[in-house]
Amino acid sequence: MDEFERAYAAAVVSGAGATAEEAAVDAAASVLAAAGERWEGAAGKLAGRVVRECGARGWELRDLVRMAGRELDARHERLARAAGDGEEPFLAEFARSERLDRFSTATALVELLCLYGRLPRITPLTPGPASAPPATGPHSKMLARIRALLAKAESTGFPEEAEALSAKAQHLMARHSIDEALVAATGAPGAPGRGPGACRIGVDRPYEGAKALLLDAVAAANRCQAVWAADFGFSTVVGFATDLEAVELLYTSLLVQADHALRGGTSRSRDFRESFLIGYAGRVRERLAAATREAQAETATPPADLLPVLAAREVDVRDATRRMFPSTTTSRLKGRDAEGWRHGEAAADRARF
Repeated sequence: MDEFERAYAAAVVSGAGATAEEAAVDAAASVLAAAGERWEGAAGKLAGRVVRECGARGWELRDLVRMAGRELDARHERLARAAGDGEEPFLAEFARSERLDRFSTATALVELLCLYGRLPRITPLTPGPASAPPATGPHSKMLARIRALLAKAESTGFPEEAEALSAKAQHLMARHSIDEALVAATGAPGAPGRGPGACRIGVDRPYEGAKALLLDAVAAANRCQAVWAADFGFSTVVGFATDLEAVELLYTSLLVQADHALRGGTSRSRDFRESFLIGYAGRVRERLAAATREAQAETATPPADLLPVLAAREVDVRDATRRMFPSTTTSRLKGRDAEGWRHGEAAADRARF
């Protein structure tokens, strides 16, 4: 199906205007739809090549799926999940599940692959939760307990129960991180790896900047660093594996709690809601920093032994971040609604972690 690949190549570079791009996409989709039984093989071959090219530019498969939903729509996101890396047949089944004709299905695929083909090079990830194999043994059991506690804390209608559950989850996360840091420092056989890794965490619209600020607060409290990519709607978080997992879990939980609090807000204006999230992130930063200090104080390890281990990890994370992102800029967010800011701080005071 060289004809399909040539038509796709023309569609990728068609940037003169919406009309020209639509015509090029339609032309490529027509070629694929007319391929009969061969359309599945042609789709898989091209999808596999495009995904591999994206991988060479730093994009992982889950990044591509998220970008499909962000830049196109939910149907394209489902297609991205179905297509995967193009190794298995997917097009006919997707058409059946979505109740689409061949041309509409082919059009959706061409639009998706054009999005992929236009993505620029980004910083590749070092190994982290996104690329590591699933955790097993005591570590996976600990994560399961933490997830269960946070999920129950988010859903319960009793504040006292939520506070107890969330406090227990935070305690488990902090102690587990400290224990792993101490074991790694011994260099004993079976100790966790020494080097930091990285993962990308999507930050969804709207109010992406304020949500990225919240993610940065969670990352900092867990001895990680977050670098925000505004153009693509994600932050790259650099840290040790246990801390990265804690960041993903806690950030997600705090977003859920913030959303619940926003629903009860006194205003629906954009300024109110954005200021709410900025105030929320600032107060969460303070509370998490205090909680981290308390967790360190509770450990049985003497400060003279513990603090150098944690300080060394922070240096490793900072150095890894600088290697990955030698040039970064700092931006500031300004809340425009004082009432929204105050409500955000109050909601952060009520947040459970």
